[in-house]
Amino acid sequence: MSETTTASADSYALTDAPKGVAVAPDLPYQPRDPQAYRPRIALIGAGGITFAHLGAYRQAGYDIVAICDQDIERARNRRDEFYPEAAITTDVDDILGRDDIAVVDIATHPAARVSLIERALDARKHVLSQKPFVLDLDVGEALVERADRNGVKLAVNQNGRWAPHFGYMREAVRAGVVGEVQSVHLGVHWDHTWTKGTPFEDIDDLVFYDFAIHWFDFLASLIGDRATNVFATRAHAAGQQMRPPMLAQALVEFEGGQCSLAFDAHARFGPLDTTYISGTEGSLVSQGPNLGSQAVTLYTAEGEAHPLLQGAWFNDGFHGAMGELLCAIEEDREPINGARGNLLSLQLCFAAIASSHSKAPVRPGTVRKLSVA
Repeated sequence: MSETTTASADSYALTDAPKGVAVAPDLPYQPRDPQAYRPRIALIGAGGITFAHLGAYRQAGYDIVAICDQDIERARNRRDEFYPEAAITTDVDDILGRDDIAVVDIATHPAARVSLIERALDARKHVLSQKPFVLDLDVGEALVERADRNGVKLAVNQNGRWAPHFGYMREAVRAGVVGEVQSVHLGVHWDHTWTKGTPFEDIDDLVFYDFAIHWFDFLASLIGDRATNVFATRAHAAGQQMRPPMLAQALVEFEGGQCSLAFDAHARFGPLDTTYISGTEGSLVSQGPNLGSQAVTLYTAEGEAHPLLQGAWFNDGFHGAMGELLCAIEEDREPINGARGNLLSLQLCFAAIASSHSKAPVRPGTVRKLSVA
């Protein structure tokens, strides 16, 4: 260091600069409902996570009139618990042939999903698809074009977008509150070993493919198509007994900025979830012990603001995903969780998985198809 350079503890981030108290901006981060549009909706696929779908829809007052599943008992159980007046069936044509049903929520496994989406779009039904939307980007683009040709909306149930902390931070970025995004750093440290002995354990890229898709989608909602490279790694944690690697991380480059995503899925003690977004005019920080309990702080030249957020990922996320589709139909616009935009999220996810195997950077969009073992 030259003799003319002046340094202090502040220069090395050893102390905090004085902070004033600012008022947190009021942002539309919570789920929205259409003003007047109240279509009849059908659920196709009544397994696992659909308890959250139907619970959210019932609370929102949405009109679910039919539930379809290959296992009639699963359909009956969901019907009896959430919508006793709904029809149940094992035949998708019973759903798609009804003129009174305008929207379908397709919540099946990926293998059956594409053909169901195609049939629903051709039947002129608006579609909310479970995530991941597709495992082939070319197929995804074709589905987006098919929806356009048929004059219907196609959205993806990326419900994490309506987790209160993610929703508020996304809307702050969209509103320009922190200026132009320079960096995004996401860290999730939790115990995901409950998946041992379940079908999830058969997924080789479990962390990136099944879990991290929410974080790739959140990142895409902030930087759009600006990502230029993804470099990722994965590893088995010391002492883990599960088959898939439970540690995964990715670095994402974009012009004028950088992003990192770290997933420690074998952290048995001291769970922590953090989000940090730095912009030219401010920063956003979210931290908590889990995804349901997060505190957000906004830092700008005006000082430090602490928005008091309401709600929780479960079930606001599922309310938000369907509500946004219904609002987009009513307002005749693209949903913010539209399939077209979701392809950017999948590009990041596919690139990360490919990079973690090749140990080389991958440009988003160049890996077109994903094979899930």
